[in-house]
Amino acid sequence: MRKLFGTDGIRAVAGEAPLDAKTIFATGLALAHQINGTHQHPRVFLGMDTRESSEWIAATISAGLAAGGARVENTGVITTPAIARLARQHGFSAGVVISASHNPWQDNGIKVFGSDGYKLPDETELRIETEIFRRLETVEVPSVGSAPAVREQYRGEYEQFLRSAVPALDLKGLRVVLDCANGAASAIAPELFAHLGGTIYLTHAAPDGRNINAGCGALHPEVVAAETRSMGADLGVTFDGDADRALFADAHGKVVNGDAIMLLAARDLKQRGLLRNNTIVATTMSNMGLEAALRRDGIRMLRAPVGDKYVLERMQQEQAALGGEQSGHILFPHLATTGDGLLTALVVLDVIRRSGRPLHELVSDLKVFPQVIVNVRVREKKPLDQIATIADTIREAESELAASGRVVVRYSGTEALARVMIEAESEEAMRRHAERIAEAIRVELGV
Repeated sequence: MRKLFGTDGIRAVAGEAPLDAKTIFATGLALAHQINGTHQHPRVFLGMDTRESSEWIAATISAGLAAGGARVENTGVITTPAIARLARQHGFSAGVVISASHNPWQDNGIKVFGSDGYKLPDETELRIETEIFRRLETVEVPSVGSAPAVREQYRGEYEQFLRSAVPALDLKGLRVVLDCANGAASAIAPELFAHLGGTIYLTHAAPDGRNINAGCGALHPEVVAAETRSMGADLGVTFDGDADRALFADAHGKVVNGDAIMLLAARDLKQRGLLRNNTIVATTMSNMGLEAALRRDGIRMLRAPVGDKYVLERMQQEQAALGGEQSGHILFPHLATTGDGLLTALVVLDVIRRSGRPLHELVSDLKVFPQVIVNVRVREKKPLDQIATIADTIREAESELAASGRVVVRYSGTEALARVMIEAESEEAMRRHAERIAEAIRVELGV
């Protein structure tokens, strides 16, 4: 069992373990040691989001990497998928992103990509954290200066890649609202969309170190939905803090989530003969309505555990051309090695342009089963099947909803939360079972 790495890297309150200076420095040392074994002159590509803690964390991990024999190149504020792509393109030994994605500004994190541009396998993360714990017993953190000087040319390269991914895209006549979440997208989206035509309304694109994800971004898609409707725009797009995912809003001010985007993209890929094996990969959280809509088009939907890297693993097993999460991580393996919110936005806009149909029409037949997610803050993450009262309550719900719903109860991979998801034809049954399971968890594990 990994203790530091969750489903998306190491994440915690900045300055507190495991994001204290000593652990961050040890992480740099351990990562450098791992890549020293496979790269003769290791180089690490570094980027960060807009949190005020990102600079000192970047400086500290850079010091650890340098002490371990790795050279660091810093591109400053940039999106997570940009680091993944550019690390692979330029032959870096690894890519590191300082970000806590959709979490509040007080949190931060460390995400690591291999030289191939993919997130590290669980077994590699386990080796790294085993070494981190060993080094923590003896390591002394030296005086740390600033992070390496920023090399801004990489940002332009990434923007050029995004434009080349949809070379014929022209937004002339379209009005688009972009919510940058006061995060990493703020450094790229304005310049990128300025070259695509159309009328672009930029919102939440003025980061101050503490306003990332604050009442905006993919965590609050209702905000861009309301702005899209009030501005009379054709489409709204909202990113999370590091822009590896995107959610949308249609012209009527309705939120369009990752399930709907997978439906739209799957149909487009199939129509163009690009949907290998007529298969896509979603997660346990995707709505049964998506599965039903895809089935009508002769498309098979498989499910993977929550976490885009687990979706990608299943996609590779099945040779699938599309996968993603309801939360807005969408994977186009022919274009990128990881979820990319800006790329997803461009692909969706390209489908809209080529089809000549607005977003709401393209996904209008997606009939969503009532679904509720209840988050319960927990003091520890004990296996739920080993706690009798919780396990019995879950089994009761599964038995009653067997033919008409789904029950998914899991721990968050990035926060101290248990997530209870119930989906059912009956909204009353859905809410009743969700609250009963949540209450059982509160009694046994709640803070």
